[in-house]
Amino acid sequence: MSHSSRDVFRDITLDIQGNTIAARQWGNPDGVPVLALHGWLDNCASFDAMAPFLAELNLVAVDLAGHGQSYHRHRDANYTIWTEIEDVLGIADALGWEAFSILAHSRGAVIATITAATFPERVQRLALIDGLVPPPATDAEAPDTLRRGIEQRARYRARESKVFSSLDVATTARKNGLFKLSDDAARRLVMRGVRRCEGGYTWSNDPQLLASSLAKLNEAQVEAFLGRVTMPIRLALGKDGIQGMIERIRPVAEQHPNIQLREFAGGHHLHMEDAAEAIACWFLPFLEDRD
Repeated sequence: MSHSSRDVFRDITLDIQGNTIAARQWGNPDGVPVLALHGWLDNCASFDAMAPFLAELNLVAVDLAGHGQSYHRHRDANYTIWTEIEDVLGIADALGWEAFSILAHSRGAVIATITAATFPERVQRLALIDGLVPPPATDAEAPDTLRRGIEQRARYRARESKVFSSLDVATTARKNGLFKLSDDAARRLVMRGVRRCEGGYTWSNDPQLLASSLAKLNEAQVEAFLGRVTMPIRLALGKDGIQGMIERIRPVAEQHPNIQLREFAGGHHLHMEDAAEAIACWFLPFLEDRD
């Protein structure tokens, strides 16, 4: 198969309880079903660089709620892991997938792990990138966490999105955001993640995504979920990813023999950069259950 033919995908939309989830479908429709979940404030273009090397799979990369071209939750709703899990199962149901594997990055990886722990009979394998479980919070932090979340929800609910005069300006802003990106990676996310408006372009993401969670898992809860994740897991970590990620995640992963961990060159978005092919080649036989 030529590289150009591998680059072909089709845009699809899925109805989830009357809400629209936008997605890209890659590869072989008869291949192993794999659902791809992007990170916070990204979109399904996050997997554009990897997907051509996973052409044997039936890969569906979605825009999670509030991201890309998918629906926004009601103004009174929360963007929590719990509601994301309901959407993940709804997406799988809409695709006719009773059992499937998940390829996921960052926040998407956390969603994948919690989904697999809660419904292990439906998730066969996890291929995760720079994410596994959320950092546990202490019980004593709960009141401050709730207050901060409520205050931020009120603030971002009324926030107007920034307007960029051109796609190039938006791309530069995305490139120099919280996690540095290459020009190509930033442009891919921008092309999927903006909409036209008066004066140019603005982010299509729901501003309420910027509000912090109202509640967080404590250490015992994190361990309880991880203890329910017994399916095979491969975890790719960026050597120059989120500060402290490797030091936090490696000891946790090493306690679970079903988790294989490997470090790759690159930052937090390593799957969109030079390491994309190497990570895909490590994941492909695993997702196809060939090794």
